[in-house]
Amino acid sequence: MEWFFEAVNLARLQFAFTVAFHIIFPVFTIGLASFLFVLNLQHLRTQNPVYLDMFNYWKKIFTLSFGMGVVSGIVMSYQFGTNWSVYADKVGPILGPLIGYEVLSAFFLEAGFLGVMLFGRKRVGAKLHLFATGMVALGTLSSGFWILSVNSWMQTPAGHTINELGQFVPVDWFAVIFNPSFLHRLAHMILAAYLTTAFVVGGVAAYHLLKTRKGKVDPSVNQEAIRKMFSMAMWMAAIVAPIQIFAGDAHGLNTLKYQPMKIAALEGHFESQKPAGLVLFGIPNEEEARMDYKVEIPLLGSLILRHDLDGEVQGLDAFPREDWPPMAPPFYAFRVMVGIGFLMLGIGIWSLVMRKRGKLYEATKLHKAAIIMAPSGFIAVISGWIVTEVGRQPFTVYHLLRTADSVSPVDAPAVAASLIAFIVVYFALFGAGIRYILKQMHKPPVYSEDVLHDGSPERAAGFVPPSITDKRATSRSRA
Repeated sequence: MEWFFEAVNLARLQFAFTVAFHIIFPVFTIGLASFLFVLNLQHLRTQNPVYLDMFNYWKKIFTLSFGMGVVSGIVMSYQFGTNWSVYADKVGPILGPLIGYEVLSAFFLEAGFLGVMLFGRKRVGAKLHLFATGMVALGTLSSGFWILSVNSWMQTPAGHTINELGQFVPVDWFAVIFNPSFLHRLAHMILAAYLTTAFVVGGVAAYHLLKTRKGKVDPSVNQEAIRKMFSMAMWMAAIVAPIQIFAGDAHGLNTLKYQPMKIAALEGHFESQKPAGLVLFGIPNEEEARMDYKVEIPLLGSLILRHDLDGEVQGLDAFPREDWPPMAPPFYAFRVMVGIGFLMLGIGIWSLVMRKRGKLYEATKLHKAAIIMAPSGFIAVISGWIVTEVGRQPFTVYHLLRTADSVSPVDAPAVAASLIAFIVVYFALFGAGIRYILKQMHKPPVYSEDVLHDGSPERAAGFVPPSITDKRATSRSRA
């Protein structure tokens, strides 16, 4: 209980709470923005209105998620000034410009073209509307680029020096941005975003497949859109899940090279071993520095981490005790993340088998499994964040700045009060937003009315060209 009465721990808990809420929105919108671009491109290329129906269905959900992602992200930046002012002073010369680049490049792209994407289809024409959708997708990816660069620098700092005030100042921006772990983290996170979105889309489609099969089919429901949503989601799972597993392995080897203490914690090794087994399960006993009730596969740890059956794997005993991260959170979170990754791979392979048999849209068990797996990407992302951030403790900048030396000079009661306020407001505000998103997902995709027939704008600055007016009149008279 003493842990909860220290200001630094309450500040960590507050930041963890706000990040956990925030991270699910940008991860979802990164994948969904790219999905909307693909749908728009397919509609322009094939003129098949089903892609437009899917676009109109998911753009509402994207809008809600994007808005909540922006709001929850702004709140986090204020915490640097309230609970982490010392940290902000020390790393400001590095992180300030990087976050500024994120705002200038990513946020401006997203904000500048979002209105065109949402409301401009009839005003700017199909090709310019596709361009706007692409810019929104590029903006979300650019945002991920800069934020991952910031986070990676804190994990594997490079390209800096420390001035007489104890501040980190850049000497090589290329080394700062492309620090040793950046590309691994970026690839791992972007793939996670695409998988997260794929399983949400697949889960929603599976829900409507089951629902329409059980009851009377409403003629306004676009059955082809539901089937195509499920098909595209399952293709994404089958293709991206194995790539993500390889990317995760490469990221793990990079972490072993630059953050071996973190690997020791998430692998569950208190003692260095040669050869080392793979700990499947256990209960970390951090006080006595041992793993209780350990279930282990001999040699497999050396094979995975060293690609050698006799390779040595360092345990926490190879490092000073005061530098050890807490083992339990990253140890369990890592197993949740990896387990979900292999379940995603299993769903992808299962869908390939059903597709080969021509039963992708009649496979009830697969559809139920897809519904259960719909939120799995969010759980995996939050678990991965716990592995990354708790495994980095007790440092905010790895081996250079301790967390205890980064916190503002504020009292624990003040941090506790703001933490309670955050919990109340977040559950009320974002809870309502998430509930509305789920309500939208509960509705099936329907046939759209605003289908573009020739790709030209139907309205500009509120004026409808006579050719379009005549076309609509002709259409109504035929009806």
